[in-house]
Amino acid sequence: MSNLTANDPRWTSWAEVPAGSDFPVQNLPLGIFSTVDAGPRAASRIGDLVLDLALVAEAGLLTGTGIDTHHFRGGSLNALLGTGRQGIRALRERLSVLLRSDEAVLRDDTPLRSKAMIPIDRAVMHLPVQVGDYTDFYSSRQHAYNVGCMFRDPKNALMPNWTHLPVGYHGRSSSIVVSGTPVRRPMGQYKPTPDATAPVFGATRQLDMELEVAFITFSGNALGDRIPTAEAEEYIVGLVLFNDWSARDIQAWEYVPLGPFLGKNFCSSASPWIVLLDALEPFRVSGPRQDPPVLPYLQQQGDHHFDIALEASIATGDGGETTICRSNFKHLYWSMAQQLAHHTVNGCNVRCGDLMASGTISGDSPDSYGSLLELTWKGTGPLKVHDGSERKFLEDGDTLIMRGHAEKDGVRIGFGEVRGEVLPAMP
Repeated sequence: MSNLTANDPRWTSWAEVPAGSDFPVQNLPLGIFSTVDAGPRAASRIGDLVLDLALVAEAGLLTGTGIDTHHFRGGSLNALLGTGRQGIRALRERLSVLLRSDEAVLRDDTPLRSKAMIPIDRAVMHLPVQVGDYTDFYSSRQHAYNVGCMFRDPKNALMPNWTHLPVGYHGRSSSIVVSGTPVRRPMGQYKPTPDATAPVFGATRQLDMELEVAFITFSGNALGDRIPTAEAEEYIVGLVLFNDWSARDIQAWEYVPLGPFLGKNFCSSASPWIVLLDALEPFRVSGPRQDPPVLPYLQQQGDHHFDIALEASIATGDGGETTICRSNFKHLYWSMAQQLAHHTVNGCNVRCGDLMASGTISGDSPDSYGSLLELTWKGTGPLKVHDGSERKFLEDGDTLIMRGHAEKDGVRIGFGEVRGEVLPAMP
């Protein structure tokens, strides 16, 4: 089903989808939502409508998937994802049939349809999974090079290990929040000036965003086993947009020798809809040539990168919005398959609902850099926003918005957005 085109009759839906929507019938992402009269449950989305999967399942319309109805109730998708790729693939294919133009069972059941298809503005979206573990990679070569140029000798911008393995660190899953959740400016230690000999304590003066994409996993390998690159994508449910908020001044002071800590763990934001890997199948592209050649366990065959356009914007208090960068998921040096293979090569086990983020995704032109650290080159070249004011880093009252979509042959598969407003630091 994943390779059908927009004009294939099997992909023509009776449900109304606005032109340019991120959520045509070819998408059918998964999420968790609630309403004023009912608690959290599983959903898909088509156009501007949320499809209540719990109600559809309880009406007996999903029996062919082999998934028990209780898997569609509750505050996370973890139980549903526990049915594995086979279950999720069967669910997506069944939903595509129910929404097909020539399928009347849901279309003509007016009472069920009116209850099960809810306008998006009446839905409260939740984090789609209970994240057990979170890993953040550092997989964009341009981003790593840019940061290396700023903080080290440009001749040795990349650390010696960078082209040999997907660098990453273990983040804090408890502070991952769904899009729309405000982020409070964090406090910590930082050097007040570059030549200061002692730190001060206070609110970060360099609050930044990181334009990322993250993948969610099915249940993976047992402890002590590993996942090879050839099998890695079988363990990937799908993707979300991800903003790993960063306090650059706190991070710069603390990261040697053990890496990010308070500069990262205060908040990360995820978009609410998991776009399934099957929906992204038509957008596969080849990755960059890896030089030097990678070790055998990281070698891969076929196309494991995806052409997904990304952008980030700043909205100020007056509601005006300024696009500050445009990038693409295909710019990553290390693929998701390589990331997961490396993550497990030592026997580290992967569990259902784990989240693994790409790291900042920067292209090779200055307007495609995926962080303000790069876009303003550590604050030396401020950006102008729509009201004429300048930004070196994010200010209180700013809302950072990220969007992403893939488009080809008349098919647009999108993620919606991930947004968060910056609140002042605690007094």
